[in-house]
Amino acid sequence: MKILACCGNGLAGSFIIQRNVETALKELGIKDVDVEVSDLASAKKTDADIYVGGRDVAAELMMDPKKVISLNNIIDMIEIRTKLLETLNELGYHK
Repeated sequence: MKILACCGNGLAGSFIIQRNVETALKELGIKDVDVEVSDLASAKKTDADIYVGGRDVAAELMMDPKKVISLNNIIDMIEIRTKLLETLNELGYHK
């Protein structure tokens, strides 16, 4: 499984999201997931199972809405864990 952490420029925001998603996956006991970073323009052309970004960036992603996680706060670990788990369950991913 591949998760793409996205921000407008592919710099600080995407690295923060990547780190927090990796932490959430570890806390949830989910393994074998690659978390990569991307800017918005590249993300639109990159195949991933799940795309994660702040709500401004997520609104710009034209993917299947079930595959896009829109974060209100990219450092809120409770929100990240909750939305990540919901999305993984919706997509039928099992650890």
